[in-house]
Amino acid sequence: YSVPRFVYHIDEGAVAALTQYYRKNISPRSAILDICSSWVSHYPLEFPEKMSRISGTGMNFFELSANEQLSDFKDKNLNLDPTLPYDDATFDVVTCVVSIDYLVKPIQVLKEVNRVLKPGGKVIISQSNRCFPTKAIKMWLEMNDRQHLELINGYIKYAGGFQGALAFDISARGEGAYDPMFIVEAKKA
Repeated sequence: YSVPRFVYHIDEGAVAALTQYYRKNISPRSAILDICSSWVSHYPLEFPEKMSRISGTGMNFFELSANEQLSDFKDKNLNLDPTLPYDDATFDVVTCVVSIDYLVKPIQVLKEVNRVLKPGGKVIISQSNRCFPTKAIKMWLEMNDRQHLELINGYIKYAGGFQGALAFDISARGEGAYDPMFIVEAKKA
């Protein structure tokens, strides 16, 4: 898409929960790739100084340019070409924030994620039930939260090369927290 969308896709409670998850589960000095990235990656504020690299791929050059957490980026539509523009075994962690539902070739993208991950590296896919209905695949719109997690697990399984996929409900609780937040994480075998 050509017109940038400088909006949050999830509420503040979900953003905070995701940020804290990253803080606890991504080791310092990691090389990170954020696929389907945008103007914000939801990483902790200290990550640009604590990580060795934070790269991003996304569809809009202007959104990626505004993302102050990225050390480098490549604008690319993974729906047109699911190949990631990085060398094999480059990253310790690959994240995908509330966007797997927009990919028309998620298995091919996850095969590419596996290729660019270092041995023992992990993919962290976060998901809520909020989306742009005009962008999400039709099947996604007809599923509930549990089915979304099962579908993501299936994508990981059929991509191959991953082990130990786990799902977590990290949803914020309390006043002002409305959007659920789920994680599916798997390590490169």
